[in-house]
Amino acid sequence: MIFKVLFQEDKHLSPKRETTNSIYLEASSIVEARALVEKNTDYNIEFIQELSGKFLEFEQNEPDFKLTEFSTK
Repeated sequence: MIFKVLFQEDKHLSPKRETTNSIYLEASSIVEARALVEKNTDYNIEFIQELSGKFLEFEQNEPDFKLTEFSTK
């Protein structure tokens, strides 16, 4: 499954919509997606959304769409 993870890069500042970023990743569940991001980044995760059907199609047509892969080392 493909997930869109919305996050703030700095855990120490109050979240603001203007500084919200997103990444896309493949995982078997929301729990695994959260664990991958928490293990590999210092991001403050705001929301994780599973993308499928028309939602996934829409996101894939965006110029910024790129799946993020984390090293398994």
